[in-house]
Amino acid sequence: MDIRHFRYFLAVAHQRNFTRAAEVLGIAPPTLSRQVQDLETELGVRLFVREQRQVSLTQAGQALLPEAQATVRQFELAQRNAQRAGRGELGHIELGYVASAVYSGVLQRQVQGFSRECADVSLTVREALMPDLPLMVVEGRFDVGYIRSPMALPEGLQALRLNAEGFVLALAADSWLARLKSISPEHLQNETFVLPEQISGTLQVAAQGGYAPRLGPQPGGLVAVIALVSLRQGVAVVPASVVGHISLPSVIYRPIDGCEVTSWLSLIHRRFEKSAVVARYIEHAKHDFRVNEAALSR
Repeated sequence: MDIRHFRYFLAVAHQRNFTRAAEVLGIAPPTLSRQVQDLETELGVRLFVREQRQVSLTQAGQALLPEAQATVRQFELAQRNAQRAGRGELGHIELGYVASAVYSGVLQRQVQGFSRECADVSLTVREALMPDLPLMVVEGRFDVGYIRSPMALPEGLQALRLNAEGFVLALAADSWLARLKSISPEHLQNETFVLPEQISGTLQVAAQGGYAPRLGPQPGGLVAVIALVSLRQGVAVVPASVVGHISLPSVIYRPIDGCEVTSWLSLIHRRFEKSAVVARYIEHAKHDFRVNEAALSR
């Protein structure tokens, strides 16, 4: 007995006629009659009373009818769900991000767009410290993660490059630097740098100025970095997207004259991803970035 026997039984029960049921099923009437007889033989009961022009259900057939309907529905649901999962339309994704992914708006746009496209995929979205995030993807605690590049990655991870942006200087409003019409890397030679998680901007600004930077504390996320700047613990080279998003008392932002340093947001994922739903998210992120870049270039 398999699922086709239930389908054949239901077709005859609904049509009350073997010939019409066979037409609906797309098989020959003798084949249908034989399959129903096989089902009756396996169950050890008669399911239909066969008359010349129509058939009717026996008591056993009436008892089987709702169970057969439920079985076929459940089988078809399982079949559809398996197919949808294989296409990445069902499942769950664990997603990690660093704060600048939120400030840039990329995280919101891509997560919301994916959720509209795949409404039956659930996402858990959590902020993480950038030094920890790549290993968490390797270990499977996250499926994908948004980081700020450039950053060395463990073997087995791949980074999808997203939007690039420059850096600005966060400084105390009463700093002597705030009185300058323009701030160059050379002006920062004697300043203490509060370090964000991504320190490439700090190092490159110092390199442009021709000096080794005086490195201060590295408190973690960007809010913590700006908080130390507001406490006059130093200046900080931070992504330009924080302007307008992190506003603390006594902190202002200024461009760095002649500074061409850039970083970019990346989506990191396992190089040989086996999950269809995660692979679908990665493809969505690629497509979203291409579409957004094309729109910005117009």
